[in-house]
Amino acid sequence: MPQKALLLVPVGNPPPVLLRDLEEPLALQLGLRVIVGKTALSTPTYAFNKDRAQYHCNAIMRRLVTLMEPGHAMVMGVTDVDLFVPDSPFVLGEADRESKSAVLSVSRLRQGVEGEQLKRRVQVEAIHLAGHLLGLSYCEDARCVMFFAQTPQDCDRKHMSPCNNCRNEFNKISR
Repeated sequence: MPQKALLLVPVGNPPPVLLRDLEEPLALQLGLRVIVGKTALSTPTYAFNKDRAQYHCNAIMRRLVTLMEPGHAMVMGVTDVDLFVPDSPFVLGEADRESKSAVLSVSRLRQGVEGEQLKRRVQVEAIHLAGHLLGLSYCEDARCVMFFAQTPQDCDRKHMSPCNNCRNEFNKISR
């Protein structure tokens, strides 16, 4: 079966090395071929909500979808801005299965950490979001990559890979 291609797009000014650091874990855990986009999106001022001082995920994902080309199965933006959806005070990222788009923010993930620990948090959440794009749901196992992280510390407890139940589900849906 050919590998599905995930287009990674910088949005704003995320550390470029973090995008490159996502290629191997996404390929290893989910069998994705990762393409780091040549085009970056500038800071998404169109998505800024001045009352919240945050950026709306859905507005960013709508822009990301326009960057997909034939051969790209899905797109994920990586940004340095603080994200929200209307029903939450903040989100680490968001994925939409229908549009095959996701956005991940390093803003809250970098709280209190840098270097390898930040890199790991970003990798865990990128795998989580890509898992949603591939059809996986949230998991109740706090160690599973598909667990819904509500804090950066939740990311620290998660494994880089799906639990056995999620791996079995992934094998069913990826046939």
